[in-house]
Amino acid sequence: MPERLIITGGKKLRGTVRVSGSKNAVLPLLCATLLLKKGTTTLTNVPDISDVHTLLSLMEFLGAKTTFTKNKITVDATKLQNKKLPHELVKKLRASILLLAPLYARFGSVELDFPGGCVIGKRSTWAHEKTLESLGAQNNSTDKTLRFTGKLQANDFTLPEISVTATENALMLAACTTGETTIRLASAEPHVQDLCKFLTKLGARIKGLGTHTLVIKGTKNLKNISHKVCGDYLEVGTLAIAAAVTGGEIRIQGGERHDLDIFWEKLNEIGVPVRFEKSDIIVGSSAKYFAVEKVDTGVFPKFPTDLQAPMGVLLTQCEGRSQIFETLFEGRLAYLYELEKMGARVELTNNHQSYIVGKAELKGASVSSFDLRAGAAMLLAGLCATGQTEVHDIYYLDRGYEKFDEKLRKLGAEIKRV
Repeated sequence: MPERLIITGGKKLRGTVRVSGSKNAVLPLLCATLLLKKGTTTLTNVPDISDVHTLLSLMEFLGAKTTFTKNKITVDATKLQNKKLPHELVKKLRASILLLAPLYARFGSVELDFPGGCVIGKRSTWAHEKTLESLGAQNNSTDKTLRFTGKLQANDFTLPEISVTATENALMLAACTTGETTIRLASAEPHVQDLCKFLTKLGARIKGLGTHTLVIKGTKNLKNISHKVCGDYLEVGTLAIAAAVTGGEIRIQGGERHDLDIFWEKLNEIGVPVRFEKSDIIVGSSAKYFAVEKVDTGVFPKFPTDLQAPMGVLLTQCEGRSQIFETLFEGRLAYLYELEKMGARVELTNNHQSYIVGKAELKGASVSSFDLRAGAAMLLAGLCATGQTEVHDIYYLDRGYEKFDEKLRKLGAEIKRV
């Protein structure tokens, strides 16, 4: 029987916790290590999560040598081979699409099946295809497989949409292409910025960090480096909500405050007390929370789609009617049906919009995770519900949060992994 979490709610979380390295940062960073034709590259502060292990399996299939101990990974891609990857591994991981750039850069051709990942709605590969075409590739893709051949060349181009992974593929390609490349409508998320910092260490020169226009001067002389993965701002947000919904107080370390400016603003509207002390973030709780007019997701620096489901749990504890507008993925509101099982009052307008009416007295129930962030939401709901909550399909949760149930237990949560 698959693993599940049994949560006994009603425990106030208190204490200090350090967030892990960012899942969304480490996956493109690992792919970027394959750009190096010889020598060893090292990443530290790596989260020990299933997505990392899946990607390492893909890299090792291609001939890379890797070691992973105590949150540190070393990669030697000297003997990398350009082979068709097994569909069974590719379909497990949406981030496998980030292998397009290093394979194409190293070999001048690449073939990759369409990737998998969480089922949160259609995620097109068109932005990736446009990226490679704009940098000199000939597109021979089919409806099942991405195929590109050709010679890299610098260019000034605009992405057809603001896509994180397409921006990351473009950055990797531009970093090892001689000449100057300008990427317009680039994503600016913290993990994209971390990739820029990594590529700069490798030898590329990048202007526009944190903006939607990136100018890259590439080089063929990439060098081996060591790089610390940035802290996971999405884990920071999830932990902050855990403090708020349980009536506790948590000191969070290892995150960057300004990665979440709009998130802190929403917590302020709701009435959640937050303090910033040097690099620490202290999130407390209040006896009464207030509904917000709207939480609408968007590309950075707007409210992150990956914190929309956890925020939905907090909104069930707010007095009044709050609107959620999920602008990016049509499947991201499915978790609301599970919250209804626990007593939440939900008015679903369509696949992108819903109202949550509070305050609701959540009660323990048997619920499922529909994706990684929905799994986090179900865990949070269990923490503030009365009675016992059983969360199924927690392999989604393990894809992106390192030992999250263990961290919560140290803060006082009553959680069993069965």
